[in-house]
Amino acid sequence: MKTFYCEEIACGGCAARIDRALDAAGIRHSVDLENKTVTVEETAGVAPEILFDLGFTPVER
Repeated sequence: MKTFYCEEIACGGCAARIDRALDAAGIRHSVDLENKTVTVEETAGVAPEILFDLGFTPVER
């Protein structure tokens, strides 16, 4: 599992966009709106690219 901090996560809409994109990619994940983090369970390492494409800046924690 990897956790990414994304400063730009500001609302439930942001979390929903992330959920839809990661679900579509088949990546198990959770979004923590309060802490502005996304935790992913994947081995391919494509989650940061997906987040970036959505307009978020993922910083691995």
